[in-house]
Parts: sequence; structure tokens; C-alpha cells
Amino acid sequence: MDQITIAIIGLIVLFAIMLLKMPISFSMFIVGFLGLVVVASPRAAYNVLTADLWTQFSSYTMSVIPLYILMGEIVYRTGVTDSLFQAAYKWVGQFRGGMASTVILASAGFSAVCGSNAATSAAMGTMALPELKKYKYDDVLSTGTIAAGGTLGILIPPSTVLLVIALQTEQSVRELLVASVIPGVILTVLFLGTVFYLCTRNPEMGPAGPQTSLKEKLSSLTGVIPTLFLFAFVIGGLFLGWFTPTESGAFGAFGSLVIAAVMGKLNLKNLGEALNSTIKSSCMVITLMISAMVFSRFLAITMLPNAVVEWTNSLQVAPVLILSTILIIFVIGGALMDALGFLIIAIPIFYPTIISLGYDPLWFSILLCIVTSAGAITPPVGVTVFVTKGFAPETPIMSIFKGACYYLVAYLIIVVLLTAFPQIVTFVV
Repeated sequence: MDQITIAIIGLIVLFAIMLLKMPISFSMFIVGFLGLVVVASPRAAYNVLTADLWTQFSSYTMSVIPLYILMGEIVYRTGVTDSLFQAAYKWVGQFRGGMASTVILASAGFSAVCGSNAATSAAMGTMALPELKKYKYDDVLSTGTIAAGGTLGILIPPSTVLLVIALQTEQSVRELLVASVIPGVILTVLFLGTVFYLCTRNPEMGPAGPQTSLKEKLSSLTGVIPTLFLFAFVIGGLFLGWFTPTESGAFGAFGSLVIAAVMGKLNLKNLGEALNSTIKSSCMVITLMISAMVFSRFLAITMLPNAVVEWTNSLQVAPVLILSTILIIFVIGGALMDALGFLIIAIPIFYPTIISLGYDPLWFSILLCIVTSAGAITPPVGVTVFVTKGFAPETPIMSIFKGACYYLVAYLIIVVLLTAFPQIVTFVV
């Protein structure tokens, strides 16, 4: 049996045991390790578990993951970002769909210091759903907006997904985080445009809220300043080269502690919850990366990625068609399973193909992040949709999916924009 056939069998076995509910990380580890034993030797498999993993995870850069997660957890657990929602509502709440627009703006702000789609949806579900019900917003629009707003957490830095992509493809963490800022802003604006269109077409979906004075609007900004300062300091410092990604994560985690303490929202209970959740999330991500490394070594030895590159290069079709096919695969993968898990499985297979076609790796990584985050609101396994369902048990799951799918048009538009104008991303290089 040739090695390519063994690699294909390994992929089939991988997806089969995942369908049996085995965690993605364990599935990749088992298939990767046993695959190495078969195509190489038991000694080579054990060498991957010792020397290679130690070299990777003793890297100074790896510490950026728990630091960024800790920053987001402190902000989330201490409720510092509650003021984001209140400030956004003061400014746009009086317009049609204003409360839904508030959810989008608050989600974008929360994402800027969190980096998790599930955490963003959970935070907005807690704060916004009671208000949306109070002002008689349509359930489909309300829940769909919360689920879609949560996907901004994947794109707007700091993003755990972007960090993993950077480490797995050996790209600059700084460049990836900075490059995602403008696409994140554009996607937020497109989401706001979606709300405006829906509520203009059917005003009953999102009635206007009470008017607020200019004084109330300006005074509401005082509660936003700490979060904006933290984001500007962490990402701005990266952009200006003041410190490395790991140092920015350390400053961000420390800054979130200081802000929460100064605002009187830090206590032993929520600090303990933040630390506990940080440990769990960090272990999850790092376990995924360990498993991905073992699985990637297996694929590399079988030469499957090289075979895919050679096959695509032999096709007499335009490179953009191959790119489109790969992006569709990632959308489907993001819909069927956890976005981060699918990225870790698929990047070793498709990333070399994209590079061989001459596409910019930074641009492709951002595009990959966008299309995979779209999968988080796509049936049948939209992560943020199921998180939102937990806060709205009376709303049918298909109604939440329907509301979230309104925003897929925004995703399509930004993919077209980035394809037509890659400078939106590549300006940082």
C-alpha cells in the first residue's frame, strides 16, 4: 500500500471517529501517531512526541495564547464591557433596528478585547436579549443578530484563531493581527447595513427606541474609554512595533486587571472564574495544536500535501477556481464542526496548494478566518447559534439559524472585496 493511500485512509478514519463523538484533538492525535508508526516507525513516532513537541511548545511565542485568553476572560467575567452596550445604545438605539445595531457594535467592541466567538455571543445573550424582548424586537432578528455578532470575535484582534493560524503556518503574529483590523471594521459596517436593510424593509422587526440627548450620548462614552484604551494600546503597540505579540498579550492581561480593579469590578470570585476558564481554554487550544502537529507530521511523511499541490497545478483551470473550491470546503467544514478544529486539520493539506498558486499567505489567512467564521452561523453545527439558543430556549433553533443567515450576505460581500482589493490586508507587509 502506497503512502498516499495510507494518508487518505487516515483522513477517513479521522472523520469517522469524530462522528462517533470523540474530541477533535484526541482523534487527530490517535490517527497521527498510529499513522507515523505505520509509515515510518514507532521510534519516529515517539521522537515527534518528544523532541519536536518540546521545541515547539517551549517557544516564547506560544505564551501569547494564554495571555490573550486571560485578557478576554478578565474583561468578560468582571463585566467591564457592560458599558460598551450601554454606550452603543445611547447613540443608535433611537433608530429603527437600533437595539440590533447596538448588539453588533457592542459585539465588535467586546471582540476587540476577547477574541472568542462563543464568549462574545454569551456576553451579548446575557446583556441584550432581555432588552430586545422589552422593546418587542422580532425573535428571529434578535437571536440571529446575537449569533452573527459573536462571529466578529474570530476576526477582530486579538483572535485565538488568528494566533493558531500564525503559529501553524509560521507567519508573523503581529502582521496577522494588524492585517485583520480593517476587514473586521468592514464586516462590522456590513452587519450594521444588514440590520438597516431588514428594519427598513419591515419596521416591525426592529422598532426604534427612546430618544437620547447629546449630553447623554457624550456622557456614555466615559464608560467606553477604558476598553478603547486597552484595545488601542495592545493593537496599536503591535502596529507601531513597541513590543512583541507576547509582550502585548502580557500588557493586555495586566491592563484588563488594572481597569477592572480601578472600576471596582474585580473580586476574588470573578478573578478565580477568569483564571479557571483561562486554564481550560488554553489547555484546549494547546492540546489541539499538539494533536495538529502530530497529525501534520503524519501527512508530511505521506507526501499528501505535495500530491495535492501537484494535482492542482496539473489542472487546466484558473487559480481563482481552485481558491473558490478550497474556500467552499472551509465554509462547509466550519458548518459541520468547530471552526478552530477544522482549520487545524485542513491547513496542512490546503495551505501549500495556495502558496504554490502564488497567493499571498497573509491575505489567504485572513480570508480563511472570514469564511470559517461564516461557518459558525451556518447549519447544521453553527457554534454561536447553539450558544445563543442556550439564552433563548423558547426560540426554535431553525429560527435562530434563519436570523443568523441574513448576515451571510455580508460575508459574501467582504470576500469579494478582499479578492478584488487584496491591499486591504497586504498593506501591513
